[in-house]
Amino acid sequence: MKYIVLVGDGMADYPIKELGERTPLEAARTPNMDFIAQSGTLGRIKTIPDKMTPASDVAHVAIFGYDPRKYYTGRGPLEAANLGVELEDDDVVFRCNLITVLGDTLVDYSAGHISTKEAETLIKFIDQNLGTGRVKFYHGVGYRHLMLVKRGSDEHLQDLECKPPHDIRGQGVTKNLPKGDNAAFIIKLMQDSRRILEHHEVNLVRVDLKENPGNMIWLWGQGKKPSMPKFFEKYGLGGAVISAVDLIKGLGRILGLEVINVPGATGYYDTDYEAKARAALAALRDKDFVFVHVEAPDEAGHNGDLREKITAIERFDQLIVGAILSAYKNRNDFRVLVLPDHATPIAVKTHTADSVPFGIFGKDIPASGLGGYSEKEAVKSQVYFEKGHELMDYFINGIR
Repeated sequence: MKYIVLVGDGMADYPIKELGERTPLEAARTPNMDFIAQSGTLGRIKTIPDKMTPASDVAHVAIFGYDPRKYYTGRGPLEAANLGVELEDDDVVFRCNLITVLGDTLVDYSAGHISTKEAETLIKFIDQNLGTGRVKFYHGVGYRHLMLVKRGSDEHLQDLECKPPHDIRGQGVTKNLPKGDNAAFIIKLMQDSRRILEHHEVNLVRVDLKENPGNMIWLWGQGKKPSMPKFFEKYGLGGAVISAVDLIKGLGRILGLEVINVPGATGYYDTDYEAKARAALAALRDKDFVFVHVEAPDEAGHNGDLREKITAIERFDQLIVGAILSAYKNRNDFRVLVLPDHATPIAVKTHTADSVPFGIFGKDIPASGLGGYSEKEAVKSQVYFEKGHELMDYFINGIR
């Protein structure tokens, strides 16, 4: 049996007036996801447990079949796993965004979706100037990077209240700085970074080109080293993960899954959907489980860009879901699961904890007979997973 999970990050949304009170999923042309909903099982899943932050890291821990309340320790450690950053038990690692600040306002959480090459130069410069024997900066992809604090748990840095920068775009920097005991240490690093980055050559060129500079770092998503059973130990399946973002790839590595790096996978609107699909189909020749993640719908949601969100959903449906169905839908040895990890509504430009629709098609999966793949149709289904981590058990083993 082959098990294929396809995640369109942040696809779910709220009804939008300009769309005649339809959601982007309802407005988009999605014949392949509609086929899965009609010919297989459509339902809803709560990927974010009560009182937990509605974030991709929490949601993906649940989607992979692990209870976030038991296994989630923070976003930073998951991304660190993909960058090969070795953590000791008392280390604390932070996600480190390159952001754009104007005055006291956080203008852009991604520094204009700065290129990886430019960002690498800036993060290395930050490490040279702010790194110490205890503090080390690691460059990642685009605007997404890491900062490690050795023995950070001695100061309970993992317990600080740190806000994700994509949640506070357009708001004041000062009022949203980290809070808690020993927060001053982290705040100083953030403030010092602005002084260092403001006049860096990379940023001066970006300003000349009318692009947002990466003129400050924002530290958040911190956590300690996680401990999770391997996916094979839990489900008896070996497999692979395909994504452009360190969070998903790092989680895959922690679970013992192979990470397939796809040229052209950017984590943004311009990602190479077809290359991801080809990589997934190639992996399925000798692997039983493949997980494909596409970030573009989420980025469009954060940007409040309705047109790009619909386009991203349509490309996901046509080039990812469609490619998988073309290869497998007439076979009797596979199951495919399609879903978002959470909603990223255009109206709020950030993640919410709403339940999201999922569809499963393949061997021994009954047909729901519902009208198509959307939030509204999923509500009509009797299939609902209050504990999101239980969906993977159902998908693989048929256990509820």
